[in-house]
Amino acid sequence: MGVPDQLADRMSMAEQHEYLRSRFSRRTMMRGGAVTLGAVVGGAFVPGATARAAVPTRPTAPSAQKVDGRLVAPFGRHLAYGNDARTEMTVSWQVPVAVDKPFIRIGAHPWDLSHRIGAEIRTLYTPAGVGASADHTQYYVHAELAGLKPGRTYYYGVGHAGFDPAEPHLLGTLGTFTTAPAHKAPFTFTAFGDQGVSYHGLANDALILGQNPAFHLHAGDIAYADPAGAGKTADTGFDARTWDQFLAQTESVAKSVPWMVSYGNHDMEAWYSPNGYGGEEARFTLPDNGPDKKNLPGVYSFVHGNTAVISLDPNDVSFEIPANLGISGGTQTTWFEGQLKKYRAAKDIDFIVVFFHHCAYCTSTAHASEGGVRQEWVPLFEKYQVDLVINGHNHQYERTDVIKGDKVTKKLPIGGTAYPETEGVVYVTAGAAGRSLYAFTAPDSYEGHEHEVDAVASFVNTKDGKVNETVAWSRVRYLNYSFLRVDVTPAPRGHYTTLKVQGIAETGDRIDHFTVARRAK
Repeated sequence: MGVPDQLADRMSMAEQHEYLRSRFSRRTMMRGGAVTLGAVVGGAFVPGATARAAVPTRPTAPSAQKVDGRLVAPFGRHLAYGNDARTEMTVSWQVPVAVDKPFIRIGAHPWDLSHRIGAEIRTLYTPAGVGASADHTQYYVHAELAGLKPGRTYYYGVGHAGFDPAEPHLLGTLGTFTTAPAHKAPFTFTAFGDQGVSYHGLANDALILGQNPAFHLHAGDIAYADPAGAGKTADTGFDARTWDQFLAQTESVAKSVPWMVSYGNHDMEAWYSPNGYGGEEARFTLPDNGPDKKNLPGVYSFVHGNTAVISLDPNDVSFEIPANLGISGGTQTTWFEGQLKKYRAAKDIDFIVVFFHHCAYCTSTAHASEGGVRQEWVPLFEKYQVDLVINGHNHQYERTDVIKGDKVTKKLPIGGTAYPETEGVVYVTAGAAGRSLYAFTAPDSYEGHEHEVDAVASFVNTKDGKVNETVAWSRVRYLNYSFLRVDVTPAPRGHYTTLKVQGIAETGDRIDHFTVARRAK
């Protein structure tokens, strides 16, 4: 991306961002505003509901001549919960050229979309010389909706001047979303990491849609516009146009399923901001309840039914890839413990699921385990009895036994049950969403093809470099494309409520299943 290798090796992400900015001319800064949402006919919204435009990322951009809006079709729709998944949803999309007056239509029925709400457009400019493409400008549009009713399905269409989704010939462009329920109820969610753009990514998306998930978790390394992933601007392969392909690929699912992302090492793009996340802030609007929106926009939490979900940013604690190491100054870990304490004490929350990119426990020959995660967060997982930890980073499926204090407290065979209140934590690496696969040192072992090995050679990344280790916790290994399905079943107070976790291959075959159980509050 324009920084010589010998300099990039010594620069932090912020220093590389400043170097790039000094090389390229600055252009007009773009800013957004706020929009207002009133009540929808039929009671779909509560009175006084609002749609709030998120803070723009202030990218530089050249002036752009607008074209006839009738010739411009929106694409790349994707959803995300707001801070309150019961009442808030963001609808985001992309347009290939500048448009006037973008908006969303929304209602309780597909034939009643009379309520029209203005949206915010964020312009992202990447000049020639920053990566592989010529000058490239991207236009991302966002409408944040609040005051929605819990557990309600809404119909929506996105448009702009000249393109109105309520017109009869455009009704096929409508989408739907469903807010989280107000009370405990059964639901399903899916998860993976490291997708990128590929036939395998498309295949996984098609299978995920068939699971009918309430939401999907993407554990980092989203599109791979930066294929090197070292957080260095020396990566001449960076290509912002990859995001156009990715959002088009993902739309089939993300237009109806909240696509909740966490940021990985390939998501640090130095041109746009000192922390590398300026591009992602233009493309995604995530909950803003984390500890540091400026430096850690991918750190947040939300609640769906009886389950709290927390997204972390391991670039902040990574010894392996230190471009953003220490960027939060410890505030992320402090915030994380506060969230764990709050959710464990909450009477209506049973499960805590944590997802992020770098693996706490994995035996891949590529990245293996991240010592920074073990040092900073594993003690908190154990202290607050986190029910499930989902990672990416390593491009394969691997699932551990139950672990506490870096040791196996209970073997967890395929079909087994873990009790985190007394036993420990289960970790799943689900990083085989679409990118090229890595390797194991031990044979594959998965449902129907079990090959039990209790001593697996691996390593952990520490502040002093790689340290070899032989581990006993690697229970399931599958070297092919896959994703996670998790079925959450509430129970009456005092009875066991469950997370039923399945590893699903790209073929549709089940490669793993286990249950996490705890007594319902």
